[in-house]
Amino acid sequence: MLISFKIYIYTPPNALSFSSPTESNFFACLQTSPFVTQNPEEAHLYFVPFSSNLSSRSVGRLIRELRMEFPYWDRTLGADHFYVSCAGLGYESDRNLVELKKNSVQISCFPAHEGRFVPHKDITLPPLANIARASHAPGNRTAKYLGFVRYNGIKESNLVNELRSDPDFLIESEPSNGTTLVGRLGSSVFCLFEHGADVSGIGEALRFGCVPVVVMDRPMQDLPLMDVIRWQKIAIFVGSRGGVKEVKRVLDSTCKDEGCAGRKRLGVVASQHFVWNDTPQPYDSFHMVMYQLWLRRHTIRYARSEFA
Repeated sequence: MLISFKIYIYTPPNALSFSSPTESNFFACLQTSPFVTQNPEEAHLYFVPFSSNLSSRSVGRLIRELRMEFPYWDRTLGADHFYVSCAGLGYESDRNLVELKKNSVQISCFPAHEGRFVPHKDITLPPLANIARASHAPGNRTAKYLGFVRYNGIKESNLVNELRSDPDFLIESEPSNGTTLVGRLGSSVFCLFEHGADVSGIGEALRFGCVPVVVMDRPMQDLPLMDVIRWQKIAIFVGSRGGVKEVKRVLDSTCKDEGCAGRKRLGVVASQHFVWNDTPQPYDSFHMVMYQLWLRRHTIRYARSEFA
């Protein structure tokens, strides 16, 4: 892959702006990577760049212009193309948007917006951790279960309100500083992440041997690096409807008799895939996303009709 995989980047009509640092990091890494080729004829995949604030109508116009100027879109109806968008695309009636949504690979942020992620082809970016990388330091209080939950103005769920009143749980809405939080990550058995809240610390939880517990009430289809990581081996998934009692039952039954030792060990190994570097390094987030694109490079190319 490192030698042969080639990507052609269409020239964007205007300077690009993205809604999240993760999108910006990915695009910056892609532009300077050895995967990029200036010869579209040797490319395996084609990147369609557009800004996060671009309207659906403008995106549809962009695809129409690409198919008129280049022959590559119509060869597969966009199946060998990809784009990055944290917000994702909804369902539209415009033919160009329908093909982009249905056929092209969407790279979005985790968690993806409901209804805007197609599991068999789309990818989510590993979240960019906003926790300071510091050595272990003890916090003011430790607990068996560390609830790592940030809401940024989103109303807290009933489950989180229950967890706050249970002495076995420590819920962090706004950690005082990175050093304190890192200490708690290293001293807790479980780290809880509620789907829909801030999940940016999941990679750091893995790095410090804290087993991620993802709380959600629907199947997980948008986890980062699902082609790379065996999530069922390193994380625990639990619904919210059973309340605190059900959460405790699942955690204790899953990790009884040192059953979490293997999850912790595999999680530490997997954590290297959640690191974003200014200059990409082997096995980091950028390379793992590229590997998932590499797996999707095989597409059906329609023979072009030849007319006399």
